[in-house]
Amino acid sequence: MFHIREDIRNAKRLDPASPSSVSIFLLYSTLHAVWAHRWHHVLWNAGLKFFARAGSQLMRAITGVEIHPAARIGRRFFIDHGMGVVIGETAQVGDDVMLYHGVTLGGTSTESVKRHPTLHDGVLIGAGAKVLGPVTLGRGVKVGSNAVVVRDVDAGVTVVGIPAKPVGGGKRDEPVGLIEYVI
Repeated sequence: MFHIREDIRNAKRLDPASPSSVSIFLLYSTLHAVWAHRWHHVLWNAGLKFFARAGSQLMRAITGVEIHPAARIGRRFFIDHGMGVVIGETAQVGDDVMLYHGVTLGGTSTESVKRHPTLHDGVLIGAGAKVLGPVTLGRGVKVGSNAVVVRDVDAGVTVVGIPAKPVGGGKRDEPVGLIEYVI
């Protein structure tokens, strides 16, 4: 359920500056936030919503990462330099998703409906980007730094800008290097 070893291997794979597994386990606050979220999600689903919410707020204060306990997070989820990351209540995040600091998966409604994004497997979101509302990002989508996504994005497409628009004519599976990615 908590997949701690898998998360540590994933951090080593995704972070070229990662030290030893012991250091990652002890010092990576973003992994601590994800592990705590998994426990808070269990509490939330068991009807212990006050305790789940209280725990998530405590972890926000400690790590700078706010993940609502009702949000659904997949396996091998990694946040690199997570300060300021916000993941809303009805967000759904697939497997092998990576976020950088300052990313918001936010809502656009005050109604009690699905109001946060759905990210399919393999999505990568750059620093400072905002994905707002009940939009869907398809498998392998890349979102450039500081982009604002307010519409669905098809699988394999890279989007940048405000509002976010496809680059490269919206072609799927184009290789996107770091320089192109941060445009």
